[in-house]
Amino acid sequence: MLRIGSIVLNVSDRDRASAFWSTALGHTPRPGRPEVLTPSGGTGPLLWLDEDDRTHLDLWTDSAEEQQAEVERLLALGATRVEWEYPEGADFVVLADPEGNLFCVINTAAP
Repeated sequence: MLRIGSIVLNVSDRDRASAFWSTALGHTPRPGRPEVLTPSGGTGPLLWLDEDDRTHLDLWTDSAEEQQAEVERLLALGATRVEWEYPEGADFVVLADPEGNLFCVINTAAP
């Protein structure tokens, strides 16, 4: 089942954003990864602070088969594929919703 795994927020200063959002939301920065904030209760999406990427949702799946099925389902609902330079072995597919907002469908089981 498709779920919101993380919200990627474009920021200009990750340290400042991490201090603000971790305090505002009660999230905990991951050890060694202050740009990834985890809900203190352990449930809910991560908040990923990124200086390079656009603000978008990361939607998680549990297998390559589920990822493919969800991508096809989302395309049938009106999403479109986005031209993207994928790294080798990419675990994500970039799509856009009917309004042009980007989002990624990620296979969390990928190595």
